[in-house]
Amino acid sequence: MDDNWMRSALYAGVMALCLYLPFVALDLVRRARTKRHASPWGWLLGGAAAWGTSLSAALLMTLLARHGALDLSHDGALMLASWLVSVGTAFGVFAAVSIALPGWRGWLRISAGLALGVLVSSSLMLVSLQPVNAWAPLWSQSWPLDLTLIGASLTLVAYLLASEGLLRWSERRARWAGPAAGVAFAAFLWLVVGDDVSFGAPDAMPGLPSPHAGWLAGIAAAVSLSVVRFMSRIERHLAERADGLERSLRQANSDLQKIAYHDALTGLPNRLVFEDKLVAAVGRADQARERLAVLFIDLDGFKPINDSFGHSSGDAVLRQVGDRLRRISRSADTMARVGGDEFLMLLEGEVDEQNAAQVATRMLATLSEPYSIGSREVVISCSIGIVFYPDGGAQPKLIARADAAMYAAKRSGGACYCFFEPSMEADAHEQLDLQRDLRLALENNELELFYQPKVDALSGRVTAAEALLRWKHPTKGMIGPATFIPVAERFGLIGTLGNWVIEDACRQSRAWRDKGLRMRVAINLSAFQMRQDDLVERITTALARHRIDPSLLTCEITESVAMEDTRATQVTFQRLGEAGVHLSIDDFGTGYSSLGYLRKLPAEELKIDRSFVMDIETGADARAVVDAVIRLAHALGLKVVAEGVETESQRDLLIKMGCDELQGYLFAKPMSARALLLWASDDREREIAFKPSLFGETRPISQQELLAHRRAVTSTVPQSQHDRVPSRSNGFASTLPNSNSIF
Repeated sequence: MDDNWMRSALYAGVMALCLYLPFVALDLVRRARTKRHASPWGWLLGGAAAWGTSLSAALLMTLLARHGALDLSHDGALMLASWLVSVGTAFGVFAAVSIALPGWRGWLRISAGLALGVLVSSSLMLVSLQPVNAWAPLWSQSWPLDLTLIGASLTLVAYLLASEGLLRWSERRARWAGPAAGVAFAAFLWLVVGDDVSFGAPDAMPGLPSPHAGWLAGIAAAVSLSVVRFMSRIERHLAERADGLERSLRQANSDLQKIAYHDALTGLPNRLVFEDKLVAAVGRADQARERLAVLFIDLDGFKPINDSFGHSSGDAVLRQVGDRLRRISRSADTMARVGGDEFLMLLEGEVDEQNAAQVATRMLATLSEPYSIGSREVVISCSIGIVFYPDGGAQPKLIARADAAMYAAKRSGGACYCFFEPSMEADAHEQLDLQRDLRLALENNELELFYQPKVDALSGRVTAAEALLRWKHPTKGMIGPATFIPVAERFGLIGTLGNWVIEDACRQSRAWRDKGLRMRVAINLSAFQMRQDDLVERITTALARHRIDPSLLTCEITESVAMEDTRATQVTFQRLGEAGVHLSIDDFGTGYSSLGYLRKLPAEELKIDRSFVMDIETGADARAVVDAVIRLAHALGLKVVAEGVETESQRDLLIKMGCDELQGYLFAKPMSARALLLWASDDREREIAFKPSLFGETRPISQQELLAHRRAVTSTVPQSQHDRVPSRSNGFASTLPNSNSIF
């Protein structure tokens, strides 16, 4: 093989090795600087050994390329010393760049680079000076200072390039530091080997090794560097995989933390976050001697939307509510969702009644705007309770007192706000006590149905009775439904109460029937019951269990409840009608039902609300409404019942207008089932008696029969009515035995 070609190939191998060496070094330093490695010394030491070996091999290849065959076998100790200096120098460079360098200042980095450059030059010069005077003492040989300075300078440049590339540069720019350092080392090797002072003539060196030894050294160095780089790549892949798993774990922890502290539906903070921020805000308010306000917001009419259109529609409304609350709140305010349709707002800074009222007013207006649910639009409102700190007490009581103020706003009709007052807390505590006692009342049979008779307007005879729930509290006495029904609705007991009423009404009807009284009983169905899918099954099961004719039961539903979900109401009424149960629309005139919808309901009677009956004597508008309702009901084939009749004048006007049945204190107060049976069993003459057919097998009176009966007697009503219907003083109450103990 041509000698010039061999030397050119060796030069190319040296250049390739010098270019490859910095890449491996930079990669090792990056691995050593990774925080995942608790101890990077193993990587630094392995890389330094590969670096020193490769540098010595590169020097040998340069010598062979420059001077041909050489004999380097005579002083192994000096060769070993040179290799150890190379390894130690590389270890120092790697350690400085990867560990100590980030905290060093510029002049310290330059000083360290110069020192490392002198060491690198020294390691190379130890080998390069050996062939001249192998047996002469080392201190007697000429030491080329100029080469040392050049090598130190080039090493400093490579050192700074590497350090800058690792510390400040981007990945793309850092890649140029490797080739720059490789060119610097290759140039320095060329200078060292080409110095004429350091080397004798090739022919004066007997027994020199073949140039193939350089290739073997170069290949060995390249293999060692490749192994190191391969191990580094494997470790890097494993580290990246571990980093990916760690990032996934951190993201999962972050998501879990967000779920734990934020509402998933609206994205608002939850109660835990709000309470933490409230504690911090109270501390700031104490230091600054400022006030803060807590607003408790509860949506009005949200449950019917959830029940009528499904939970997905309810969720859509809640998301829109959350967006609107974020839009109207300031950056310093804190919003949170604390329940199904309950939200909290914290106002900090200079807060007074006027500011809080402005925020509440803006919130009422914003939340009352229509909400889009697919192709539909729904409208709801909200009730807001406001409490101030420190006026409203200590921090742990603020939310509870804002809640009490919110329920005061609900009791006022909703769609408004109320400031907390001490009396509201008493009401809240009383409600908590009532709901506890009400749960016990269901278990201890403290509930009782009272019955108020309905009388035929023309004959004055009892035709049916309405069941009204009463609570015999062990310490507070008799409690009316107006007191405990709102508590039952708030604390989720209304469904249990409704089921109890159905069961007890059927039981009492059976007990009366066994005594010979076939009384028709009317029960009231709540909005909650109308949303129960198994309502019809519950009623028919109770009727079958007590062997009651379905025609003896009348289900009353208020007009407002019927209009909450017209389609569901129509389906429920249709199923109840098919089961044989009589149906009635209660409190008619207070809602907004349409004639078309009313015509589709399979109801049999309408009950005029007592508010119209109370004003019928003095208000022309009330008389006009009652007259229109009666005419409308008769046109639709419905019977009309007027409730709340308390005076003879009211009775006479209703009869003149054609009302079919009357109910009120003028005829009878609500009484116990026992009192009603005693009254029915009394054989003495009285002006209000039970219809004879109640003691036999009755059937519903047809509309034709009712109209014929009315035409037969209506001409005598104004003159003789006072003789037929008793007044309050001489009514049935006076005919009952021990009446004071009954009512």
